[in-house]
Amino acid sequence: MAVELTINDIPVSVPEGTTILDAARTINIDIPTLCYLNLHEMKLNNHIASCRVCVVEVEGRRTLAPSCSTPVTPGMVVKTDTPRAIKARRTMVELLLSDHPKSCLTCSKNLDCDLQALASDLGVRNITYEGEESRFAIDKSSKAIVRDPNKCIRCRRCETMCNEVQTVGVYSAVGRGFETVVKTAFDLPQHKTSCTFCGQCLAVCPTGALTELDQVDKVWKALNDPERFVIAETAPAVRVALGEGFGLEPGAIVTGKMVAALKRLGFDRVFDTEFAADLTIVEEATELMDRLKKGGRLPILTSCCPAWVKFFEHQFPDLLDIPSTCKSPHEMFGVIAKKYYADLMGIDPQRITVVSVMPCVAKKYEAARPELGRDPKTPDVDIVITTRELARMIREAGIHFGALPDEDFDQPLGESTGAAVIFGTTGGVIEAALRTAYEWITGRPLARIEFEEFRGMEGIKEAVIDMAGRDFRVAVTHGLGNARKILEKIQAGDSEYDAIEIMACPGGCIGGGGQPYHHGNMEILKARAAAIYREDRNKTLRKSHENPAVRTLYEKYLGEPYGEKAHMLLHTHYIERRKI
Repeated sequence: MAVELTINDIPVSVPEGTTILDAARTINIDIPTLCYLNLHEMKLNNHIASCRVCVVEVEGRRTLAPSCSTPVTPGMVVKTDTPRAIKARRTMVELLLSDHPKSCLTCSKNLDCDLQALASDLGVRNITYEGEESRFAIDKSSKAIVRDPNKCIRCRRCETMCNEVQTVGVYSAVGRGFETVVKTAFDLPQHKTSCTFCGQCLAVCPTGALTELDQVDKVWKALNDPERFVIAETAPAVRVALGEGFGLEPGAIVTGKMVAALKRLGFDRVFDTEFAADLTIVEEATELMDRLKKGGRLPILTSCCPAWVKFFEHQFPDLLDIPSTCKSPHEMFGVIAKKYYADLMGIDPQRITVVSVMPCVAKKYEAARPELGRDPKTPDVDIVITTRELARMIREAGIHFGALPDEDFDQPLGESTGAAVIFGTTGGVIEAALRTAYEWITGRPLARIEFEEFRGMEGIKEAVIDMAGRDFRVAVTHGLGNARKILEKIQAGDSEYDAIEIMACPGGCIGGGGQPYHHGNMEILKARAAAIYREDRNKTLRKSHENPAVRTLYEKYLGEPYGEKAHMLLHTHYIERRKI
């Protein structure tokens, strides 16, 4: 049923249950917000109205109404731009600033902070209220996330994302009044909780209260050490988002400029994680075929996402034998660089520093997992930086990104297929796997290369693929809350799937916690996904098993896919972890 009301003397008709804020947006009236977050595709609504920045005047009410949580009513008369409403908003921001560190110039969110932008828009030029400021310990305990409660404005976006979308349940608001803050259970250090380090709390935090652990200084140190041979590897999702850090439109493909920038920064070699994505598919498809032949446990679950891996280690330890044992592509790349490539070039592996450029915060944690290195002195990957960190390095070096000529990846670990490109978005890993598995299982060439049924932002997608007369049931899900639904079906014995792809971040790697901030705009994620598929279509080879460099790797070094040497170097195991 439609509700008729008036906003700023303009008649409006909206469905029942619509908030004043959303009603105003239908007629292009912008009411400022801070704690509010509404990501429809994720079914996420943060309507707690804690900041009171979106207040408006409603005729007949003595108090101002928070527009983000106030539903419209028939005949309602709303004024969004009265002096009283504007003054109240400014006062709310001034009060927030009175208990906020004055370190904007050195904050990693400087110029990308919602509170900072709002203060500017509302004309806040002075700190009106002076007084006591909160003093909380900064948590740098994890290998991935830095939590600074002093910059927390109690918007609780992180809590909503962690508890409702990801269903991890790490954050909760504790305390009352001035002592209120969002913390972990029992105020435990981040690394002692069930945190998966997916970084989605970072993606929605409006200030610098949650940021990635900065490793840029470590990269500069390695690059300036003449004894180090420094290799960069870049994930598929980075090339469709990095340009946003330099004013380009979301979805701009900047592969060539990215490579050129990395070479200008001083990396000795610039390779592509997509090479290892093709390698992952060969191993994973072989593992699937092995389970099918030997009656192994199904469904097989993808294991490329470290946040998803840590999620099931905490939440579903009884299912540790279901996911593929394949390492993630960037970890596979690291071990191949330090073994195969080092042997090929006659370089001491101890001299090699592998730097992964990732869209993901959890990759920082993953690189530190002890079981992923052969020994403490030779981890698979030495340093992980995010897309944001790389953009900052490029700016710091004074490189004019837009003017760079396109350059190619170095070889042989720069060769890749279209199947590897689509790893960067939800549905891409399973589509890539099917391009290979179908041909290997059926012995026939694939009639259609693209599996449209696994594309898009729907939370859970399902399809049945005919594999030489056998119905092969597949599911794709992104976001850990959706993953929980799938895993609970497996636990209950209600799953008939043969293979399932799971990615922790909404949208997959394109929406990773280390990507340029999208501020809740899902159209940005869709643009990045579209670019991923464009890149796939532009590739000459589009099936992982056709990658000539991967074939050479097996012929000259690894032997058979899923064989003894491949298993030793490219596979891992999982650990039961406490749920806190």
